Amino acid sequence: MKNMITVKVKARKADPLKCACDVLCVGVWAQEKLDKFAKQVDDALAGGIGKLIELGDFKGSVATSALLYGNDGIPAKRVLLVGLGEKKKAKLDTVRDAASLASLKAVEIKAENVCMAMHYSFGGKFDIAQVAQATAEGIYMGSYRYDEFVAEDKKDGRVDEVLFEVVESDSNKLRKMRKGVDGGVVIGQSQSLARTLCNRPANYVYPQVFADEAKKLAKQTDGLSCTVFDEKQLEAKKMGGIIAVGKGSVNKPRMIILKYSPKNKAAEKLPTVGIIGKAITFDSGGISLKPGAAMDEMKMDMTGGAAVLGAMKAIAELRLGVNVYGVICAAENSLSGESYRPGDIITTYSGKTVEVLNTDAEGRIVLCDGIAYAKEIGCEPIIDIATLTGACMVALGKHKASLMSNDAKLIKQLQGASVKSGEALWHMPCGDEYAEEIKSKIADLKNIGSKWGGSCTAGSFLGEFAGETKWAHLDIAGKMDASEPMKKIMSAGSLGFGVRLFVAFIDGLAKKK
Repeated sequence: MKNMITVKVKARKADPLKCACDVLCVGVWAQEKLDKFAKQVDDALAGGIGKLIELGDFKGSVATSALLYGNDGIPAKRVLLVGLGEKKKAKLDTVRDAASLASLKAVEIKAENVCMAMHYSFGGKFDIAQVAQATAEGIYMGSYRYDEFVAEDKKDGRVDEVLFEVVESDSNKLRKMRKGVDGGVVIGQSQSLARTLCNRPANYVYPQVFADEAKKLAKQTDGLSCTVFDEKQLEAKKMGGIIAVGKGSVNKPRMIILKYSPKNKAAEKLPTVGIIGKAITFDSGGISLKPGAAMDEMKMDMTGGAAVLGAMKAIAELRLGVNVYGVICAAENSLSGESYRPGDIITTYSGKTVEVLNTDAEGRIVLCDGIAYAKEIGCEPIIDIATLTGACMVALGKHKASLMSNDAKLIKQLQGASVKSGEALWHMPCGDEYAEEIKSKIADLKNIGSKWGGSCTAGSFLGEFAGETKWAHLDIAGKMDASEPMKKIMSAGSLGFGVRLFVAFIDGLAKKK
């Protein structure tokens, strides 16, 4: 496999108007006069920005950009204008998305040295460290390319390494910004790891390979350890859910347990959070075979597990002060004479029995073992994440992931993390009325309910294994890959959704202790 683009991001003290670089990135608000910094750039360009706006060729709308060329008044070879939208609607995600678009365009024009100065447009609207972090995260979002199987002569001469510098002339601001940029780099790299794992084809990433990646990460990361249960250990432990789903494949299932313990004696008294990820490395649907159209995308049915892996990397590298277990349920849902069947009854790790009515509703079957295991080792709260149901996309489209939970406080905490991270969630119902629909006459539960509310019945199925333990479920089916509006600001493929969300959630818990 070929190397992909190497991205380096740092904060540097400099006057952006004096930076010699391939591209200087400047933010512009819609329906507003140019702010102080944008006006300075406009003056240096002899009114070039104002002329574009006057002609109607650039309006500063969200997810739009325009390229100008430098002159004797500015050492940058090019100036990239990035639309920020209406100022009254600005949020941290505005910063992140603008940085993503800027870095997407910078890579497209083969820039090697990019100066990011869009933060000047936000003034004191947000904490400067948070702006810097969001900028760094956005840089990784937009500059990422998945092309490791493309021949070098087919890569259109793209550069192998790009340096992005967040430039700031004020020393006091720069000190705060450096901390934000450093955190954003860790999170951005962790999200890129998750994206790459999901983008790789299933003949390169299957459960054992996923487990090997986790073990390698644990060896490289201080405070992180990894245990893997292979098929024999899963059998011995009677983890019937994950065993059943993985039976039809030559690539046998694995349960991957990552543990992060902060180097803090007080951490022993802190609660232990469990994040549980669905990692179906390829989902054919099994005997309940999926339609052939777009089945290739089912290599990304491991997005929840990849998000857990990426989040654990970031949590450990940022040294957040909370104990965290990451449990990844990895299996390949394939079709063979060994496959589990509609009508089968499975005994899960919790002891609950499940009647299988559809083998393509496999994610909840592997997750129920992961949730039960997390309970056993003392995790609370427990949060599972999965590309679980098409019904979630019917309900919410592809703009938001769904959130279900049995605890109001946990809902509020995750919603707060959603706002901070920019990974959008929408609270949906689950509970007794939906749980009634997944009761079986010949087993404790069945793995699907009626044709209506499929996302809610799926969440309620998982809630049966959480019981009284504080628990939340994130259905991220709609956020598996880049679609509208994300495809305007980043390349196609996996989003790595959930990494930033989990880091923001754990960071929030750590700061409250």
